[in-house]
This record gives sequence, structure tokens and C-alpha cells, in this order.
Amino acid sequence: MTTTPMTTTPMTTTPGITTPMITTPPTASGASGVRIDPFDYEARPVRVVFGPGRITEVGAEVDRLGLRRVMLIADPRAPGGEVLAAAVASRLALHWDEVAQHVPIALAERAHAAAVAAGVDGLVSLGGGAATGLAKAIALDTGLPILAVPTTYAGSELTPVYGMTGGRRKRTGSDERVRPAVVVYDPELTLGLPPEVTGPSAFNAMAHCFAALWAPHRDPLTSALAVDALRTAAASLPALVDDPADVQARSGLQYAAFLAGTALGRAGTGLQHRICHELGGRLNLPHADTHAVVLPHVVALNGPAGPDWTARVAPFLGPDPAVGLWELARRSGVPTDLARLGADDRVVRDVAGSVAHTPNPVPVDAVVLATLLERALKGDVPA
Repeated sequence: MTTTPMTTTPMTTTPGITTPMITTPPTASGASGVRIDPFDYEARPVRVVFGPGRITEVGAEVDRLGLRRVMLIADPRAPGGEVLAAAVASRLALHWDEVAQHVPIALAERAHAAAVAAGVDGLVSLGGGAATGLAKAIALDTGLPILAVPTTYAGSELTPVYGMTGGRRKRTGSDERVRPAVVVYDPELTLGLPPEVTGPSAFNAMAHCFAALWAPHRDPLTSALAVDALRTAAASLPALVDDPADVQARSGLQYAAFLAGTALGRAGTGLQHRICHELGGRLNLPHADTHAVVLPHVVALNGPAGPDWTARVAPFLGPDPAVGLWELARRSGVPTDLARLGADDRVVRDVAGSVAHTPNPVPVDAVVLATLLERALKGDVPA
């Protein structure tokens, strides 16, 4: 009897990251099967309600949660505030409209005190990451359930990740108490998003996807979700550049944000987010725009260590996904240089030193990161 040798892709290990070994045994027909190494999977219960016009169902979802006195945290710039207040109706105990990106600690403390004073038993947020982030800051201390109605493509509404800023530093963490219990996606609420918000917000979602593709706790499901989210976002964003009123394309981006947030919420964050949180905390840079600029350069750094995900995204981002992302940003009017956002050489060097040696598929030190961030500062093609 003769035996056929097996083709093996060896396991590679870098600090904090282990790439599973995949063994491909040839079959009699010459085709190859793929062995998936062991992994752990644990579902996190989040109810998702998706579709145009579904903001009107928030009242029913509040009842489903058994809430009687809710705090509505609504970004005054977000559409749908009046509709949402009407949907909550007599259950509305407190309407809060002060939000800010990166959630300043002083703001979180004021909102927390107001929630306690009003005796609320749940939180409803309307808006982008600022509104969701403030709801999370309150839930972190109170354990109150959150019903989130996102109006951008941030995806933070699906994650247990929170962040607050004080003293020019952003403190982040992960806690299941801050993961919303219900998320209502209504793509019609994003119709008024201007292009300068739409593009960066979509790139924020794509940053979540790539983080999930190489995170230490990734699994086959998170990878599948991330790849499909990238595929959908890469198709939907150019369609919105051509027609900002395309509801189907808006639905595509919200669907991509849903998948991206779900994947990130399971797999966790890494170097990309640490860089952006450092920049945001030091300079109060717009979070989504910062992700959009930095993402192609981090993808270029990690690409050589990820031939599997590089191959999976090639059909819609090209053989070099970093360059594909950078070109997509330029076609979509998305920022590609940190200098335009307000960063300078001194800040990027300081950030490089602060995030050096963050666990990453490709080990990084301050020198490597300074080079990466200098390219991002000037808007160079990622390499």
C-alpha cells in the first residue's frame, strides 16, 4: 500500500498571535480538503432589528426589554430624534442631547448623575459612535441595558468595547455590561449623512473587519463575517459616491457595519485601534477619519503575515489590499493623510513610542511604527 503525503502550512507564532496550522490532505481526485484546527465559540446574545423604517418599532423593543423609564441619548445632529421620542412615548424619563466624540470623562459623569437622578431603567441611544459611547459609559457603572439606534457605520453598537477620554489620553476596555441588548438598524436614517461622514464611517467599519481577521481570538465565523462585510462595503461605498440617495447602498453599508461589529466584538482589537485611540486621545482627531488614514498602512504591514485573508479579499480589493483600500479612499473623497486631520511629526513619533510592541501579526517597535505613521502623515501610498 502506498501513502500520499500531506501538504502542510506550518503554524507561525508572534507575540500575542498564533496562526493556526491548516493541513490539506490530497484526495483521490486530486482536489484538496481543508482541516480546521480546534477553536472555541461562544455566542453573545444581541437582538438585531434591520430594515428601512424600523425605527418606529423601538417602542415595541423597549417593551420587550421590560423597560418603563428610559433615558434617550440622542445626538441633536442625527435624524429621527422626534420619531424615536414618539416611539418611546410615555416611557421617556430623560432626554439627553449632549454628546461628544471620544466621550470626555466629565461628560460621562454628568450624564451618569442625571440618569441616576431620573431613576431610569434603560438607555436608548440615537446617533453615531459618540451617542453609543456615552450610553456605554453610563452602562459600565450602572449595568443598565442599552437599545442602540445607529445612524452611521461605526459598528461599535455590536461590541463590548468602551472608551473615555481625560487628560489627553483615551482609556479603553471591554466589558459585557456595555454591549447593547438590542440594535435597531434603519438605513433610511443614514440618507442625510454627508459624504465627508459617510466615507470615513465606512472605513471605520472596514477597520473592524481587518482587526477581526488577524486578532488573537479570531475564529472561522469572525473571519467569514469580516470578509463578507469587506466585500459589501467595497461595493456599496462607490455606489454612494455616485448616488448618495441610494437606499440599497446605504443598507449595504449598515449591513457591513453589523457584520464588522459582530466580528470585532468576538475577536477583539489590536494595533490599528491602539494607534487610532492614541491619536484621538492626544489630538481629539475624528475617530472614523483617523481609522480611514491609518488602516491601509497597517494592512500593508500585516499583509505578508496573512496570505490567507489577503487571498480572500483579493477579488474585491485587489492582490494588494492595502493599495486597494488607499485607492478606494481617494476615489471616495476619504482623507488619506494625518496632516490634513491635524497631526504632526512630533505627535506621530510620540504615538509610535506609546504603542510599540503591541501584539500584532508582524512584531512592531517604535522605529517600524514611526516609519508607518510618517507615511500616513504625508498621505503616501502604503508600502
